[in-house]
Amino acid sequence: MRWRGNRQSHNVEDRRGNRVSSGSSAGGLLRFLPLIYRLLGFKGTAIAVIGIAAYGLFSGNLTQILGAGSVQNSSSSSNQVIKQSAEEKEMVKFISVILADTEDTWKVLFQQKGLQYQEPQLVLFRNKVKSGCGYGSAQMGPFYCPTDQKVYIDLSFYDDLKNRYQAPGDFAQAYVIAHEIGHHVQNLLGTSGKVHKAKQKLSKTKANQLSVKLELQADCYAGIWANHANRSRQILESGDITEGLNAASAIGDDQLQKQSQGYVNPDSFTHGSSEQRVKWFKTGLNKGSLSDCNTFS
Repeated sequence: MRWRGNRQSHNVEDRRGNRVSSGSSAGGLLRFLPLIYRLLGFKGTAIAVIGIAAYGLFSGNLTQILGAGSVQNSSSSSNQVIKQSAEEKEMVKFISVILADTEDTWKVLFQQKGLQYQEPQLVLFRNKVKSGCGYGSAQMGPFYCPTDQKVYIDLSFYDDLKNRYQAPGDFAQAYVIAHEIGHHVQNLLGTSGKVHKAKQKLSKTKANQLSVKLELQADCYAGIWANHANRSRQILESGDITEGLNAASAIGDDQLQKQSQGYVNPDSFTHGSSEQRVKWFKTGLNKGSLSDCNTFS
């Protein structure tokens, strides 16, 4: 890809220097409830808990007082020295450039529809992260949270993409980012909300089928980005399209299920088969139009 020297996005939030722990802890008031009960009895314990909880709500420290859970973050990554290799520094720069390119592309496409594109944040993290949709981990792979309108990526996923899934190349990496930005586009256009509401009334199998259609549309939107970015800025080089198609194929549900469990169960698909993902990415790439990405019809 021709990306070096291009604009970098200011919407990259680097949390790689943060440590996150989640879950219940045995600290705070909850730890001492048995002792309080023995000393004060049920009525006295109830009065004490209500009084302390009221103070916690008033002061804004209820979670800390009760000890119901903890999130430990190190000092802000902007004030921390993040140890990273030269290769990792280059990857962060690449991600920032690709994010900026998606911003430029979708801003124009939204303007053509009389809409305003709201730029998402892209969060870099290591191992675990707290998002508006709950806690995420590197094992989940990149994901988009519609609640806070942020894309989350642990850079180790790109090692997996290259080594585990046999899908190397910078355009393969760009495709992953563009796919997650596709989910942001769906969120802005209201598609994600409609799908989420519809899934609540369906069986698990039917709900999975809707999830597949949503994911395939995000693949199509990734293709739209590549189409317009290349026409406007000539970013594609020989072999790039093959890299993107290879990545779409490598992370199809059927391929992943074969690797993990040795057999394929289409009823449990959530992202689509390799064939489907390739098809819809190519549709967006060749057509370049949102109207051609209706995976729900």
